[in-house]
Amino acid sequence: MAETQKRRMFQLPQGENISLRDLLLAWWPALLVVVIGFGIAAMFIKPAPPDRVVIATGAEDGAYYFFAGQYADILASYGITLEVRTTTGSVENFKLLAAEDPAVDMGFIQGGITNNEENMDLESLGAMYYEPVWVFYRGGAVMDRMSQLKGKRLAIGPEGSGTRKLARDLLHANGVPEPKMTGNELTGEAAAKALREGQLDAVLLVASAQSKAVRGLLRDHDMRLMSLGQADAYPKHFPYLSVVVLPRGAIDLTRDIPAHDVHLVATTANLVARDDLHPAIANLMAAAAKEIHSRPNLFAVEDKFPSTKDVDFPMNKDAERYYKNGEPFLQRFLPFWAANLVDRLIVLLVPLLALVLPLARVLPALYQWRIRSRIYRNYGELKFLEAEVAENPDRSKTGEYLARLDRIEDRVNLMRIPLAHHEQMYTLRGHIDLVRARIAKLAAGH
Repeated sequence: MAETQKRRMFQLPQGENISLRDLLLAWWPALLVVVIGFGIAAMFIKPAPPDRVVIATGAEDGAYYFFAGQYADILASYGITLEVRTTTGSVENFKLLAAEDPAVDMGFIQGGITNNEENMDLESLGAMYYEPVWVFYRGGAVMDRMSQLKGKRLAIGPEGSGTRKLARDLLHANGVPEPKMTGNELTGEAAAKALREGQLDAVLLVASAQSKAVRGLLRDHDMRLMSLGQADAYPKHFPYLSVVVLPRGAIDLTRDIPAHDVHLVATTANLVARDDLHPAIANLMAAAAKEIHSRPNLFAVEDKFPSTKDVDFPMNKDAERYYKNGEPFLQRFLPFWAANLVDRLIVLLVPLLALVLPLARVLPALYQWRIRSRIYRNYGELKFLEAEVAENPDRSKTGEYLARLDRIEDRVNLMRIPLAHHEQMYTLRGHIDLVRARIAKLAAGH
């Protein structure tokens, strides 16, 4: 019993002991405030990052798919699985992301295929690289205007692709009707093959310079690449387009490929995510994008990409912060999982400290009041008893008076009071003895 009683006692810094019951009774308002504070803070805490996210790309022979595979390798090192889902291209990717119940978390979307009013629930993780518009045609007369494609057997990509959307816009602006012949939906390697075999007269591709189909056609002596004589005019009509130049010899110095500077127009490849993408995943994707796309290439100097400019969607704040300030502070010193855990705990600790610091000033006074109130409550009963004895000094009631006094004394003797308040307890006991002496005189007839 003594051991149990000992376990229920807590020692205060001054060496005083107080029971768990007294502690809870004295501090329950403060504890309630802290619990409520925790509850409110918890509403703003993001859950732990998912261990699996899905990205929509394009065809397996396209740049979107290629770069998504590189992202997947980087995220795997942090224990995150990036599932790569092939699609027909940007238009389908946008529809998947904008769906009410989206099946993907992020995807590549070609610049210029959406309207701003449609982008309410999507955010950009940045523009990743230029996607030039390549127009390859079979040898013969040199062409430098898209209007010269009128009447040609032309492939402009499959339905649902950004290539087809942009090709339609460009052809329409040049007065060229959309091709209706079989094979107009080809793109990539399939389109390049059909062009070499004479099934097509020209192919319009929107792809990075790393595209296998583009590289192959650039090195084929029987193919020509259109250099747009009106390149500078296109951004005036299509603000999302930029003018880029493929320098002479950039592909092969020895074979002089291309044999002259080629003027092209280009859009950008944007990595777009749902606006509820976990901040930790947004940071990882920004880090992966920085590692992959910041390298110099045919059309961009080092660190040109990823870019927060030329985007059709509001920038994701976490990705934008990463591009501006670099790796989050905690991740510079801790593993990814530990940094994320600490970051989430900080959200709880900040409001907790904001509550505890002022409470630390109030609680001691609250505790002192609680202890004194227990003593004063017995003083009150003693005072009432003393007044009643003085007003009604009836010897026949001395037994009743003594019984009431005994109950007060028993209750006082059972009280567990910290050492600092024992002086008040001894004073209270002394006053009880004074009242007992007065009742004893009354019983003796004095």
